[in-house]
Amino acid sequence: MCYCSNELFKNLKSSVLFTFCTKLRNIKKRKKESKLIYSKQDVLHNEYQSIKNGAASTIAISLSNNYFILFAIAILGATNYQVGLISSLPSIVGMAAMLPAAFMVNKLEEKRKFTAYSIFFTRFFLLIMVFLPFIKSEHISWFFVILIALMNFPGTFLNLSWQAFIGDLIPADRRNTFFGNRNRILTFTGMVVTLVAGFCMKSISSKSALPYQLLFLFAFVFGMIEFYYILKHKEEKQTIETSTHYSPFSKHLFQYKPYITFLVCALFFNFAWQMAWSLFSIYQIRYAHATAFWISLFTVSNQLSQIVSFRWWAKMANRYSNTQLLIWISIGMASAPILNILSTNYIYLFFVNFTSGFFVSGTVLILFNSLLESTEEEHRTSYIANYNFLLSIVAFIAPQVGVFLLESFSMNTAMIMSTIFRGLSGVLFGVMAYKMSHSNQLDYKRDKISF
Repeated sequence: MCYCSNELFKNLKSSVLFTFCTKLRNIKKRKKESKLIYSKQDVLHNEYQSIKNGAASTIAISLSNNYFILFAIAILGATNYQVGLISSLPSIVGMAAMLPAAFMVNKLEEKRKFTAYSIFFTRFFLLIMVFLPFIKSEHISWFFVILIALMNFPGTFLNLSWQAFIGDLIPADRRNTFFGNRNRILTFTGMVVTLVAGFCMKSISSKSALPYQLLFLFAFVFGMIEFYYILKHKEEKQTIETSTHYSPFSKHLFQYKPYITFLVCALFFNFAWQMAWSLFSIYQIRYAHATAFWISLFTVSNQLSQIVSFRWWAKMANRYSNTQLLIWISIGMASAPILNILSTNYIYLFFVNFTSGFFVSGTVLILFNSLLESTEEEHRTSYIANYNFLLSIVAFIAPQVGVFLLESFSMNTAMIMSTIFRGLSGVLFGVMAYKMSHSNQLDYKRDKISF
């Protein structure tokens, strides 16, 4: 599983995490479900513009995020520690931006322009990256790491404002169908763009900075197209109402036992999952010496598996409990690190990434469903915000632990430890399934939620 496929979850932008984002569109929302009634024509117009906006966004991200680590290592000479920071620092910056972003978004009567400007400032960082190879400095790799981290500040404003914005525009009875179709279109778009970019870079020297500069430049251009299409949406002013929700840091959230049980298991699982994110990229680039072309193929195989398996996981979620499925998902995810280090053969790694994608799609769907069924409905947005804040802390620490194990011991040791931790998370989910099925605070079967 390569960095690009995990970037989905980390930056809230890629096929995997895009699904997560669409389901979190109402985080920290301080007004009731939209009182405005848009005409059917307006709704269809906004859906059409949203797909075009999302396609441009997906292309921009596929042309940039997928190649950040390869660019850092091959062109800027980044160390393993710096690669780890590329994976973890954005989480800390995002965590710092989350509260002011939520506060500002909650006060907005119109979110379209705010979202558009957030897009512009986020994508502007890509234009800065185009000029990095021209800077002659031994610290240029550090500058790149800092740029990646800072880009997540306006990126957090973008994510929260877009979630609230699109949640206002799309009626509740159309959301599941629309976002499901939109997600499939965007995932396919990202897969095709990644594959084409990989083929274009196949015949170019791996030491040349020009291909990466062109990728970042085209990514910025599509970012401006994304900016244009967000402004094409039709939006009316909203009336802001006082919230009755708990604060995301209220002690009341931690007194609800089903949530605490889920929180402990989910944070441990995410720690075990994310500690190997940087390791996969380092292994593929430094150990297997994969080129941009093969990195693209690894990403495509992972995304293709997600597209194929997403509906299957949805059916399984309707047949079995989410926590039962998480046990098997943890076991499947545990196989990825140890399978990767068995060979440096590119064809073999291609198939390993394909099998990994099967369990990644399950993780995205089932983990979020499990969060929903572990929270009180009337305060659910506060629980979600609390969970994502704590998840940001884990997302910062976990990759650093993985790189520490690599530097202190070896790649094999670090990967095996990740496999062990992922397997242990399956045991924790087994305990969680037992506790939730015997909980007095939660009617487990009745409240089961699946998408």
